[in-house]
Amino acid sequence: MIYRITLLTLLLLSQTTYGNSIYKCTRDDKVIFSQTACPSEFRQHKIEYHLGLTTEVDSDKHPEAKDHLQELLSNQDLSSDNLLKLMDAEIYRLQQENSYFRILKVSEEKKLERKRYWQKKAHDDPEYVKEKANINLYFEQLTDLNNSAISTLQQHKERLITPSSPSVSQ
Repeated sequence: MIYRITLLTLLLLSQTTYGNSIYKCTRDDKVIFSQTACPSEFRQHKIEYHLGLTTEVDSDKHPEAKDHLQELLSNQDLSSDNLLKLMDAEIYRLQQENSYFRILKVSEEKKLERKRYWQKKAHDDPEYVKEKANINLYFEQLTDLNNSAISTLQQHKERLITPSSPSVSQ
């Protein structure tokens, strides 16, 4: 009997949890409340009700991007061995990302070449040359960012590996 009452209570509680969030969709002066996500042309606020408390969160705002490199280098809680392992892992990840960018660049260039072929344009067509230059510039910038992060990590790694000599005070 207790088993059935507990099971019934759990089923009823699970049914009430589905309706605890509502979306407030706003466009110009219109406000619409919905249980599904708002269309893209509306601003969206998520209203949640839990344990008698109502909270409204602007779900259009994206959290600020964190710089993982800065977090890694500023973390004082890690031992030097763990920090070196994390730095090696991050360097490896950035190198893998660079090789992935090379693959994407080749793919984009092939796509551009197919587009040029089917539009029957010459290799020296100004639009084609401009698009190819944009592709090259974009992927060079991504690779340069990763390479600068790799060099920064390498410098910090060298500082951790080579013990600093104590300064002589006069």
